[in-house]
Amino acid sequence: MTVCSKQMISGGAAVAEMLKRHQVGPIFGMGGFQLLPFYEACRQLGLRHNLINDERCGAFAADAYARVTNRVGVVDATLGPGATNLVTGLAESFNAGIPIVAIVADAHRQHAWKNMTQEARQLEVLRPVAKEVIRVEAIRRIPELVRRAFAVATSGRPGPVVLALPEDISHGEYEFSEADLFVDTETAQYPSRRSRPAGADVQRAVQLIAAARRPLLLVGGGVHISQAYDALATLAVSENIPVAHTMGGKGAIACTHPLSAGLFGRYDRIANELIATSDCLIVVGCKLGEVATKRFSIMPSGTPLIHIDIVAEEIGRTTRATVALVGDARLALQDLCAALGDGGARRALRESYAAEVPARMGKWNEGARERTTSGERPVNIGRILGELNRLLPRDAVLVADGGFAAHWGALLFDTKQAGRTFVADRGFASIGYGVPGGMGAQIGIGPQRRVVALTGDGGFNMTMGELETAKRLGSNFVLCVFNNAASGYVKALQHSVYGAGHYQSSDLHELNYAEIANHLGCLGIRVEDPEQLAAAFERGLANTSSPTVIDVVVTRDPARMLPAVDNRTLKVAKGDRPV
Repeated sequence: MTVCSKQMISGGAAVAEMLKRHQVGPIFGMGGFQLLPFYEACRQLGLRHNLINDERCGAFAADAYARVTNRVGVVDATLGPGATNLVTGLAESFNAGIPIVAIVADAHRQHAWKNMTQEARQLEVLRPVAKEVIRVEAIRRIPELVRRAFAVATSGRPGPVVLALPEDISHGEYEFSEADLFVDTETAQYPSRRSRPAGADVQRAVQLIAAARRPLLLVGGGVHISQAYDALATLAVSENIPVAHTMGGKGAIACTHPLSAGLFGRYDRIANELIATSDCLIVVGCKLGEVATKRFSIMPSGTPLIHIDIVAEEIGRTTRATVALVGDARLALQDLCAALGDGGARRALRESYAAEVPARMGKWNEGARERTTSGERPVNIGRILGELNRLLPRDAVLVADGGFAAHWGALLFDTKQAGRTFVADRGFASIGYGVPGGMGAQIGIGPQRRVVALTGDGGFNMTMGELETAKRLGSNFVLCVFNNAASGYVKALQHSVYGAGHYQSSDLHELNYAEIANHLGCLGIRVEDPEQLAAAFERGLANTSSPTVIDVVVTRDPARMLPAVDNRTLKVAKGDRPV
């Protein structure tokens, strides 16, 4: 179906036509009567619509797709439970700054609030987890409102937009002209409509950087959103400034780069000590939240701080900023580089400081070798990350579920190039992202590159039905399940706070997930010996005919489930109330 001159089409078909003109990728959803015209139009137009088994997973898959492609993720849901099932997934995208257009069916306007089946105050439920909620009230306005949805989703800090389509709008018809259906192609990708900070503020920041002997860059997920990799590397290298990252910011520069100081915050390698001794902190695209600041404990109050963020109100929200640079991260970093000019003299003065980073990182890595090469049984999770560091290609993507999968991955996984090759759902940190996130990421990057997803057995229990979806869609990623027969993070915290044996509602019945995967038509591999890990990953990475599930029996000792001591439990040890 292509609209020529004027043509009478349904509202649902008009939405589909606008999505096609925005050149959207896969759509994830589960339909109902209200959206049937939309589904029929997707079929006619050849849009890649993918039936999922759970709407939350559809939102997660769209989120992961958007992260690895810098294009808008699209998800749809039917009236009522379909719409409300989107909440957790959209909350992740909203907090992480990931653009999603969520098409939601709504009740027939002539019958609304007359006990329509599945009717609820769904838009009120969705409004707090979306940048904007748009309800279509006239069929003729559909093109305008779809353009609005993409513009809002991709500009400023990106995020989800809900487009609500009442039944009578979806099934009704209107005569659209070709001129009605134009699109702004700039908003089909993100970030769109970039802005740069004020020149006077840039000059104030330059003065602080130029005077600093131990400056440090603290970067978050905003670097990925802005695709500011080249600008960040230029500033870091030309000025000899080390770079530390949050979980969301991993890959802003390669972890193997000599200026990479690794993760900072709740768990770190060397970065927290560098923060303590820095004389100028440059924060880029990072909200400085609880995890990044180790519950607001590591940011020194007297150190000059330059904060770059696209959202003005985030600056100073948790940590006082000396200079606020409000604007796109890439443009702000480019402006700083231009204003600093030739940094040769400053680079020389910081030579010994910069040399500390690889030396200290090497010492830390040597200390971590006990975990990354461990031969203990059950398997040490550090050994899993050690094998992935050795085996994964440079351009592979590691997806990490919420909970300790993300923390272990963020601390020990080494990205080998700049770019978003580490994807963790840390906007909302929901458990259950691993399977749909791996599926969406694999679809996004294509079959030539490989995706490995990490999840716990608890997260896999929530979402294993989406293996059927992945198998059906040909999204043949590798899933590694940390099988410890527990809700691991919770059990580890219970152990830290209350002591050995004081566990409540944190144990799971142990299952053989490899056998389950085989029954679902996937390749299942069970690993109980760490010496089997390399062969299992090699086999999984070589398998491109189905998803692979590698079920790894990991440590059952709650004292060893986390990558380091969680700072939240330290207050308990000192006699303070748990927080």
